[in-house]
Amino acid sequence: MSLKIGYKAPDFKLKNTEGKEINLSDYKGRKNVVLLFFPLAFTSTCTEELCSTRDNMKVYSSFNAEVLAISVDSFFTLKEFKKAQNLNFQLLSDFNREISKAYNSLYDDFYGMKGVSKRSAFVVNKEGILTYAEILEDAGKIPDFNKLREALNS
Repeated sequence: MSLKIGYKAPDFKLKNTEGKEINLSDYKGRKNVVLLFFPLAFTSTCTEELCSTRDNMKVYSSFNAEVLAISVDSFFTLKEFKKAQNLNFQLLSDFNREISKAYNSLYDDFYGMKGVSKRSAFVVNKEGILTYAEILEDAGKIPDFNKLREALNS
């Protein structure tokens, strides 16, 4: 599937850290959504990225945006990661790698591991339209949150 700015974002249904299914379409007509795909819980760059997001939740709230962070970790692992880092937004498990693939956010090879989510950031507006996409090949880099906020503001 090809992702294009200005077109409908691929819908999904994933489990959060409580085992509850979360649908992207549930936010349609209500909130903007920031999707953050990240490689693995408990790694240094992922922790830095998600803690920075945690510390800036007021900014996202001011744009009426819900943050959903997605990795291929199990929801059990994500539950412990969320608790350890005191994260104040939802972490979703893409254990079967279907959504990471749909968003072109899946490494073929990540330090010898097959099928790990690429560090990526997307904005889906209230109408379900993709308005921002940043897919990083280098997992050591963090998305450009200033550009992401600009997309939320427009």
